[in-house]
Parts: sequence; C-alpha cells; structure tokens
Amino acid sequence: MKKILVTGGAGFLGSHLCERLLNEGNEVVCLDNFFTGSKKNVVHLLDNPYFELVRHDVTMPYFIEVDQIYNLACPASPVHYQYNPIKTIKTSVMGAINMLGLAKRIKARILQASTSEVYGDPNVHPQVESYWGNVNPWGPRSCYDEGKRSAETLFMDYHLQNKVDIKVIRIFNTYGPRMHPNDGRVVSNFIVQALQGKDITIYGDGLQTRSFQYVDDLVEAMMRMMNSRDGFTGPVNVGNPNEFTMLELAEKVIQLTGTSSKIVYLPPSQDDPTRRQPDITLAKKELDWEPVVQLEQGLIKTIEYFRGIV
Repeated sequence: MKKILVTGGAGFLGSHLCERLLNEGNEVVCLDNFFTGSKKNVVHLLDNPYFELVRHDVTMPYFIEVDQIYNLACPASPVHYQYNPIKTIKTSVMGAINMLGLAKRIKARILQASTSEVYGDPNVHPQVESYWGNVNPWGPRSCYDEGKRSAETLFMDYHLQNKVDIKVIRIFNTYGPRMHPNDGRVVSNFIVQALQGKDITIYGDGLQTRSFQYVDDLVEAMMRMMNSRDGFTGPVNVGNPNEFTMLELAEKVIQLTGTSSKIVYLPPSQDDPTRRQPDITLAKKELDWEPVVQLEQGLIKTIEYFRGIV
C-alpha cells in the first residue's frame, strides 16, 4: 500500500484516478478546491477508510507525508479556464511550485498532468514529444497553454537542480463519465445538445480534427507512467492516435443517441487548433501502453452517463 496525493482529485480525471488507486489497494488523499471538481464525483468513495477528501487550493502550500503525488489540479476546458485566466495560470505555476516543493521535502515521486495544448496549433503532424509547439502567448487560450508549458519547465528545473523524481505526461482530448455537462468541450457539448434535442453546434467548417481517448485508458497510462523506470522523466504523449473530424464526431453522436438534432455551423474559435493527433511511439516503448477503448464503445458509456444527468 502506498499513500498517494491527487490534486484536482474531485474533477473528471482525478475522480477516476482516485477510484482506480483505491481499487489497487492504496491510501488516497484527494485535494480539490471544487472550482470545476465536484463532491458528487467522489461521494461514492467517502465510505472507504483509505480515502480522504480535503478542500484546498494548490496555489497555497500544503503539507503532508505521501509516497507519490499526481498533480492534476487545473481547469481544463476553455469555458472554465477562460472564466478567470489569471487564476488558471496561477494554478498551473504556483500549484506546480507548491507540489514540487512538497515532493522535494518528503522525497516523493511526482507526476505532472500536462497537455497536448503545449503544442498549440501544431505545424508538425502527428505531434511528437520533441516538437516545441506553436503557441500564441497572449491569446484567449494562453492562460492554460502557457501555464502548462511553465509547469513543465518548473518540473524539469526541480529535477535538474534539486533531483526531484518527476514524471510528465501530455494528455490529449479525453472523455467519459463525470465530464462536466457545461464544460464546453466538444464531446460533452455534442452529447448534451443531442440528448436535449437541440442543434449540434460546430465551430468552423467541422474539418478540424481531434483524437479522443476514453478516461480509463488515460488512468492506466498515468499509473504506468508514475511507476515507470527510475530516471525516465518524459514528457510522454498520452492519447488515442485515431483522428476524427468534428463533423464525424457529431454524426457519430447523432447515430448513437438517436436524436433528431441538426448540425449547425458557427464562426471558428480564436486559436482553435486545426489538427491534433498524438504520436504515441514513446508511450508504447516505455510504458507498454496504447489505448484499448475505441470511440464508439467509449461514447456509448459516456452517453449513458449523460442520460442520467441532463
């Protein structure tokens, strides 16, 4: 049994990770300020004597003795991270500093949940870890993109200067149960609109692409990365390399929900990447990992979840 701290543990991704860590026989401390996370996501874990829920904001220091730290705390959807951009970048930067400082003091291994957004609107396709990205440093998305890029810098600096044991993953679009219904992300948007019989809104021409991974695949990759060989820091791309256009996704959601919704087109969002697809060669080599849940299978489970809440 390890004692493990998960920041952002009551969020969409964090709650699935907490659940899996408990099922594997660990003690879990879940830290969340409930800006985008919710107690509903972890209420089923509260009776477990090895689970502890703490309301705390990672921009403030936190002191605890643990073996491992998963640093997931940060709003990850445009609607939420653009609501308070200064708070978003503070969460990424100060949260990283505080958690790295903790890891340094207690000699814990720490994993940073970075993002494919560090690649911006990429000029290299598919994206490999060695690509530096094409990010607008003062656009509407930059509070998130640059915050995560800064966090990666901090992780590497703490590793090089203070010998902190770090792991960094870059997460590509992820979906599944417990997504926030109003988070503005494309999978939840399309499903909620379809279930409510509303028009399905596509920004731009619908030909921009994303690669969608189911949350269970991501959790498996996170745990494999945390427990990967000593000295391997990453960053490692974690995503499903199957690429779909927004139009293909919308049509699949219409088919699976049986809705009568129509597709409508709106002006494109500023700095919205035109293509996004991970090269997962490194994840296959170092983690012996690749996604196993394909889009239709994952969408069926996600639609079932949303039917219960919208």
